[in-house]
Amino acid sequence: MAAGISLRIDIVSDVVCPWCIVGYLRLQEALSQLDDNIRPHIQWHPFELNPKMPAEGQNLREHIQEKYGSTTEQSEAVREQLKGIGNELGFSFNFNQDSRIYNTFEAHQLLHWSEPYGKQTELKLALFEAYFSQGKDPSDRDTLLAIVEQVGLSSELAQRVLKDQLYVEEVRNSQQTWQNHGIQAVPAFIINNRYLLSGAQPSENLLDAINESLSKG
Repeated sequence: MAAGISLRIDIVSDVVCPWCIVGYLRLQEALSQLDDNIRPHIQWHPFELNPKMPAEGQNLREHIQEKYGSTTEQSEAVREQLKGIGNELGFSFNFNQDSRIYNTFEAHQLLHWSEPYGKQTELKLALFEAYFSQGKDPSDRDTLLAIVEQVGLSSELAQRVLKDQLYVEEVRNSQQTWQNHGIQAVPAFIINNRYLLSGAQPSENLLDAINESLSKG
């Protein structure tokens, strides 16, 4: 009983994906309803929504219109929807006319590096907040290093990770592995290597999948 029951949850996501933070917070609602002897272990995996995004990024509304064919009205409606959902979950989405979307490959490298230190989720959440709540650029190295320090990791080591591109191959391989498993959109939740749930599922759906996976051992 002291050791608890292990629950593995893999999350494939991107730090500029608003539904990824929504999905995670709904997952936390589901996990809060489990017995205390359940020990969840969450691991994040990389997915780039815009792998070819240039260094300067792109205006977010312009990008959404080009990528999905959304009208200005549709884009605004989604923003308002996300703000409302965020408020319900205790998270602030602060969109404005100048909001931009950026390349996230270096952020994913740091997330990969942070995992053995037990800081991956903390870093991921700090990146979500920096981008969506504070309007910061998650492709900017100074911004990334400041966030690394914020969560208690070494900015010097992080700088070396990025300068020497230490985890480029690992991140690329991870991206390809999940794509080979059929994941083409995020968020994606894999429960105990058994159940795949795509999208920002309601917490009840996540809880049902978790309970089902636990019942199967």
